[in-house]
Amino acid sequence: MKSRGMDPVLSTVRLTVREAVHTLSSSEDGGCIFSTLGSLKRYLGETENPALPEEQEEFARIHFSTFLRCLVGKLSPDWLELLPDGQLEELWASFFLEGPADQAFLVLMEAIEGAASPSFRLMKMARLLARFLSAGRMAAVMEGQCRQQTEPAFSLLQETLLSKVVGLPDHLGNRLQRENLAGFFPQNYFPLLGEELLQALQVVVESLRGGLDCSVSFLSQVLGKACVHGRQKELLGVLVPRLTALTQGSCLWQRVCWRLVERVPDRAMEAVLTGLVEAASGPEVLSWLLGNLVMKSKKAQFVMTQKLLFLQYRYTTPVLRSLLGYLAMDSQRRPLLIQALKELLETWGSSSAIRRAPLAQQHYISKAILVCLAHLGEAELQDCRDELLASLMAGVQSHLDSSLPAVRRLGMIVAEVASAQIHPEGPPLRFQYEEDELTRELLALATPQPAADSPSEAGPPVAPLTAETPNEEMVSSGGPQAQPEGSDSELDSDDEFVPYDMSGDTELRSSKAPVYVRDCMEALTTSENWERWEATLRALEGLIFRSPAATQEVSVELAKVLLHLEEKTGVAGFEGLRQRALVAVTVTDPVAEYLTTQFYALNYSLRQRMDILDVLTLAAQELSRPGRRQKPPQRGPPGPGPQPGSPATPAWRAVVEERIRSKTRRVSKGSAGQGPAADPNKFNSVAGYFFFPLIQLFDRPLVTFDLLGDDQLVLGRLVHTLGALMYLSVNTMVAVPMGKALLEFVWALRFHGDIYVRQGLLSAVSSVLLSVPAERLLADLPDELLEAQSWLADVAQKDPDEDCRTLAIKALLLLEKLRDKLLPPPPP
Repeated sequence: MKSRGMDPVLSTVRLTVREAVHTLSSSEDGGCIFSTLGSLKRYLGETENPALPEEQEEFARIHFSTFLRCLVGKLSPDWLELLPDGQLEELWASFFLEGPADQAFLVLMEAIEGAASPSFRLMKMARLLARFLSAGRMAAVMEGQCRQQTEPAFSLLQETLLSKVVGLPDHLGNRLQRENLAGFFPQNYFPLLGEELLQALQVVVESLRGGLDCSVSFLSQVLGKACVHGRQKELLGVLVPRLTALTQGSCLWQRVCWRLVERVPDRAMEAVLTGLVEAASGPEVLSWLLGNLVMKSKKAQFVMTQKLLFLQYRYTTPVLRSLLGYLAMDSQRRPLLIQALKELLETWGSSSAIRRAPLAQQHYISKAILVCLAHLGEAELQDCRDELLASLMAGVQSHLDSSLPAVRRLGMIVAEVASAQIHPEGPPLRFQYEEDELTRELLALATPQPAADSPSEAGPPVAPLTAETPNEEMVSSGGPQAQPEGSDSELDSDDEFVPYDMSGDTELRSSKAPVYVRDCMEALTTSENWERWEATLRALEGLIFRSPAATQEVSVELAKVLLHLEEKTGVAGFEGLRQRALVAVTVTDPVAEYLTTQFYALNYSLRQRMDILDVLTLAAQELSRPGRRQKPPQRGPPGPGPQPGSPATPAWRAVVEERIRSKTRRVSKGSAGQGPAADPNKFNSVAGYFFFPLIQLFDRPLVTFDLLGDDQLVLGRLVHTLGALMYLSVNTMVAVPMGKALLEFVWALRFHGDIYVRQGLLSAVSSVLLSVPAERLLADLPDELLEAQSWLADVAQKDPDEDCRTLAIKALLLLEKLRDKLLPPPPP
């Protein structure tokens, strides 16, 4: 009684709520219940006669949650039908939709989690929560947390709200299962949460303009937790476009956005920044949204200058431009850009990174280097020129030593662009490389993106003389072309003649090619007549196949001449002509023993050793081809085809045969044509001479040749060649010992650091599984297969190169099929 006398206002509110709860608990009269609930609405300030502000504050702070729980406890179909037309239900729901939003939200979530599933109460509360969200009440929940609070329990309330707000789709999905509502799906809820967060930010901005203090800490935590849950796309897809428009012309909005990101917890900073970088349309937008965040937060600086540049490489080129352009837009941030360029070049030039990093990551780092160089001026690069040049030169050498053509080309492009930017007064670096889409993209990154402000840059150029177009059309269609008066073109009668088609003509040569193989050898080694030398080289392949007996007499000498032959006259397609002649010699009289011996001999260049491997592979392919003719089809440069009416191409005969076949009725459904004639596999008798000498001496270094050292490019070619020879040895007598030797070879090199070598090793394993009979594999090579299986599984999971992982998975699938084929299925 003492407290009631000292504080009569609080006593009145407490008594009113107590009486209302008693009435709700005991009465079954719909009118009485409706009147009791209506009397409590005055404490929400929504009636014509609202309660005093002190009474409203006490009701909201002390009694509201308890009263809502009482309403939830009374929810049942019979209770709602005490009044017709849903009057009681609408009044009941209004307390949740009009009262303090944070308490209503927590009671709703508590009721949903505590209700039985499935039940009437669960679905009613879920639908009420959907109304709560669609009415924009989530913005009110977040607005209430933006006001400065001093209660001790405020932080605990924020933690609970944060968990419920961000985890709402998970909670509702677990409770409702198949009855879940569309508004609670993550793809629908998080865009709505983004809209509500914008409304809360709008209230903060208006409060700051009115001179009131606000905090965006809770909004930052909501943003960070949602991004950590992987919802950057849904949430930031709504936030970033709206914030971009709001911050573009308002310094107050920019400062609010800066504080919003600054207050994100460190554990969520990476998720938020990666989402913002991906969602922003350019470096200007990032600068408006982030300000100088990288100078204030060590975590943000690490993410922007380390994580997104070195540890992740999935981002597109526009995202990379936005990130580095953001660092370049402010004078305080430009030192970070210079430091990033130094570290990028150092990583780019690391031989260890080149061997072990995926090719996609090397492309990404190369793009980042070129974008950095495009943003930095000569004066800024001058201070660290020596350091940058040292890293660049070391990186160029490491890239050119790589066995992957794509890596070598990457080094050439970056070296050309970077050397011109870092040391413009020095001699320019120039390389020859094949241009493709990636090459053009890298070269385009060397210059900053131009702003298409002028009309000439906004669209394609327009032809200046449109009046000439009708004349050109008349000429192309064969019509007459009007000539101006007084023109001398009437005298130039030669212009009326159509040029004669000379595309099929051949050049007349004064020297004829030799007709004997020995004469070809003499012409290639001693002739000073360069026309005769070229004619000999072009005719040699066909002459070898036409004269196999003469070729066999001088096969080793001819192979030696061709192996050491050098281009002297600039013959078009010289390498192809020489290679095809060597293949022809090896097929006609297999000189594999000589070639494999020369592969490990002294005084050969790496190019010659790789030529030997290519010739052995092509010759083995030709020898193993069923139905092989003595002369393979012409593979030289395309020449003029025969005329349509010439005897070489009897087109009339093909037409007649086609008409006969179309008009002939056949009773039998057998093959209309004769199948290929049976022919023994010529590679069967010589496969060992191709394979074993190559695999025996790989671990013995020479003075100028070390396969296990610097010559990893040749080692990669050797591994691929051995795999190809193994594959071509299918159904041969020597396939089993070849497979055993190749698996031992693979096991010795399985941890090699070069990607190209590892790809060859994995292909070799697949070749063994495809070429050796399954029964012999399990009978003769069980231990090798078990070792290979464990290694393949490790590569499929941990190898940094995507192609290596794919090859390992394919080999594992072959092993699985092999096991299913030979082993009986387990009993059911």
